[in-house]
Amino acid sequence: VQVVESGGGLVQAGGSLRLSCRASGVQFKEYAWGWFRQAPGKERERVLLIHWNGVTTYSPHPEKGRFTISRDNAKNTVVLQMNSLKPDDTGMYYCAAVSWETYQPHRLMRNAWGPGTQVTVSS
Repeated sequence: VQVVESGGGLVQAGGSLRLSCRASGVQFKEYAWGWFRQAPGKERERVLLIHWNGVTTYSPHPEKGRFTISRDNAKNTVVLQMNSLKPDDTGMYYCAAVSWETYQPHRLMRNAWGPGTQVTVSS
């Protein structure tokens, strides 16, 4: 599997960004996918996940209703729309196939993480 993330950038607090991830080498529609963030000096954490059905989503931080996730199985893409951004949202953002049983990265991602896309939110 290969994934390539894009859409990051520098934005002021309160702004928006739309991140996109395209996957290849995998039966995209058969997997749940998700976005993860790694802030400087911190471990990578889950942001928002979407089930293969394209409807059910999961976030470990439900209060973050500022973000929405969607997928296009025809294009093998998953999109993270981020609104009302805050400086705490700063970090490198990655997408990955996930296990819906554990809400953790799927084992096929073990050595397949993409380069990520940097999001920097200034105050």
